[in-house]
Amino acid sequence: MAEQSEASRCGYVAIVGRPNVGKSTLLNHLLQQKISITSRKPQTTRHRILGINTVGHYQTVFVDTPGLHEAQRRTLNRVMNETVLSTLNDVDAILFVVERTSFNTGDELVLSHLEKLSVPVILVINKVDLVAEKTSLLPHIEDLAKRFAFKEIIPVSALGGHNLDTLEGLVHDCLPAGPFLFPDDQITDRSSRFLAAELVREKVTRQLGDELPYEVTVEIEQFKQEGKVLHIHGLILVDKQGQKKILVGRDGERLKRIGSAAREDMEQAFDTKVMLNLWVKVKSGWADDERALQSLGYMDQ
Repeated sequence: MAEQSEASRCGYVAIVGRPNVGKSTLLNHLLQQKISITSRKPQTTRHRILGINTVGHYQTVFVDTPGLHEAQRRTLNRVMNETVLSTLNDVDAILFVVERTSFNTGDELVLSHLEKLSVPVILVINKVDLVAEKTSLLPHIEDLAKRFAFKEIIPVSALGGHNLDTLEGLVHDCLPAGPFLFPDDQITDRSSRFLAAELVREKVTRQLGDELPYEVTVEIEQFKQEGKVLHIHGLILVDKQGQKKILVGRDGERLKRIGSAAREDMEQAFDTKVMLNLWVKVKSGWADDERALQSLGYMDQ
């Protein structure tokens, strides 16, 4: 770990918001490295993931969280909500992410929980590059400012990188004085095995879209480096037999495409040749089974 001066600052900053506002994309671009998977489907993020950004005398430990949502039909939904709410009690600042010029009941739900806290909250209006009438932004910002005593309100484009340097400076101002909590070169608290599982799940979500519901998860059964090749065996769990047929596709073609796309990302992430083997298994009711969720890593937050 590099030598730190007495002026070093370090703290935890939660990234929260309703599903699908771009929280994980924001984290990846702040870190300039992909550690949190993304897709157009809401609730792609299911775990609390730390992204560690060390710049000069500042170390920001970003906490990417699942989208906070109103419906809690399954145990998995309840566990994800509990993950978000428990995170809010242990951070030094919060990035509350909303999108464009909308502020709906999902955003109101998040704000209702933030009102109970005493830490600074920065409101991040994401996807402003998609706002056709830029003149509508200012009155929207003025309206949002009346809802809560935000430390700052900042429009950004996480995907385009617009205003992220300014946002990073605002975050640094919120960090308390103190020594770094992680080595300078550490980027996340999650293992390579976890990242491999997430990359497979990302490809499943992106390629199948609405064809499959949320009852899909991935378990890595083997993660072993042999010479110059990393051998990874992944098990994709679905809830019903019909879902397995959709995922595998005719003559296994869809599963092959998923595996090929995941392998390319893995080789970039792990900087080695990857031999990836995927299987699909039906495990009915896993999303409502606390024991299954525990074994799959959803309840060790």
